[in-house]
Amino acid sequence: MGRDFPLAGLLRLRRLQQDSAAGNLAAANAALRRSSEARSEAYDSLAATPLEAADAATLTAIAAARASSRSMLADLLAAEALESAAVNSAQAEFQAARARSVGLEKLETKHSDAVAVEDLRTEQNILDELAGTAWHRRQKEAL
Repeated sequence: MGRDFPLAGLLRLRRLQQDSAAGNLAAANAALRRSSEARSEAYDSLAATPLEAADAATLTAIAAARASSRSMLADLLAAEALESAAVNSAQAEFQAARARSVGLEKLETKHSDAVAVEDLRTEQNILDELAGTAWHRRQKEAL
C-alpha cells in the first residue's frame, strides 16, 4: 500500500471547491442582510413621514414622499427576494460541494487507518524478530 493517499489531489480540489462555495454563500448572506437592513430603513422612513398637513402644498409634499417611499420599498422587497433566492442557490451549491468532499474524506480516513495498521504490524514484526533473536541467543549461551 502506498504511503500517500492516491486521491489527495482530487480531495484538495474538492476542498477548494467547497471553500469557494462557502465564500459564495457568505457573500450571498451578506447581500441579503444589507437588503434587509435597507428595507427596514425604508419602512422606518415611511413611518416617520408626518401625517398632518397644514396646507395643500404640505399635503402634496407628504403624498409625494409617501409614494416615493412606497416605490422604493417595493424595489427593496424585490431585491430582497432576489437576494434570498441567491442565498438558497448558494446554500444548495455549498451542500453539493460538501457532499462531494465527504466521500473522499472518508476514503482518506480509511487509507490513513490502513497505513497506521500496516505501520503497527511492521513494528510488531520487528519487535517479535528482535525478541526471538534475543531468546535464541540466550538459549545458545545457556548451553
